Amino acid sequence: MFKCIKPSSTNNFFLLAGPCVIEGEKMALEIAETMVKITDELNIPYVFKGSYRKANRSRIDSFTGIGDLEALRILAKVRSEFGVPVVTDIHLPEEAQMAADYVDILQIPAFLCRQTDLLVAAARTGKAVNIKKGQFLSPQAMTHAVQKVRDAGNDDVAVTERGTTFGYQDLIVDYRGIPQMQEMDCPVILDVTHSLQQPNQTAGVTGGQPEMIETIARAGIAVGVDGLFMETHQNPSVAKSDGANMLALDKMPQLLRNLTTLRMAVNAMSENKA
Repeated sequence: MFKCIKPSSTNNFFLLAGPCVIEGEKMALEIAETMVKITDELNIPYVFKGSYRKANRSRIDSFTGIGDLEALRILAKVRSEFGVPVVTDIHLPEEAQMAADYVDILQIPAFLCRQTDLLVAAARTGKAVNIKKGQFLSPQAMTHAVQKVRDAGNDDVAVTERGTTFGYQDLIVDYRGIPQMQEMDCPVILDVTHSLQQPNQTAGVTGGQPEMIETIARAGIAVGVDGLFMETHQNPSVAKSDGANMLALDKMPQLLRNLTTLRMAVNAMSENKA
């Protein structure tokens, strides 16, 4: 587990969750308040997630953010008001230290997971580093990305599964990759919502299958993933990024209750085997 996250006394999974991109202070604080309440109830170690800018967009007219420093300030306010760690993406080496001044975990987007300069810059900030597995890579190939961070002097690293390209407009999760990546001796996270994207649509707006969120999450818990990543929004239909695959915020509490129940059953099975 990341050093900035307090372990669960019940050995529950940890959770990175929040909006795809920071659209404003009010929406971010509302999401954080709801998420902190339910994760405290269920003893789920929680990290608030929000991108300060979206660099990978299908069309040039797509929303990218409200301004880097304004969004980072909001992330820092979530951290201070709710006492939880925060995570955000970076896209260029020169962004690493800027973001590190406001957040606890730096996330490397899947398309950039082989970029050595980016990985090294993130590692050298001393912040935890979450590397998303490229949609084009095998689980075993991620050992090289992890090693780059460690060779730069940072052992606080995790890997996130977010689906593998399946044809031109779909993704599929190979659950064999979770135990395979755990052999790298780092936490493995399942990005539930991005694994349900349907990219490369002709309209230039990514599609998704949010009705499958619980199915994908349950399967990840069943095979023993360390953490989950999910994007959520008060009203995904009007979200400015990735609305097609996000979970409505009011559905998050019951989902997390269901997943916690499953996690406790998986823990009991593991104890019986021992």
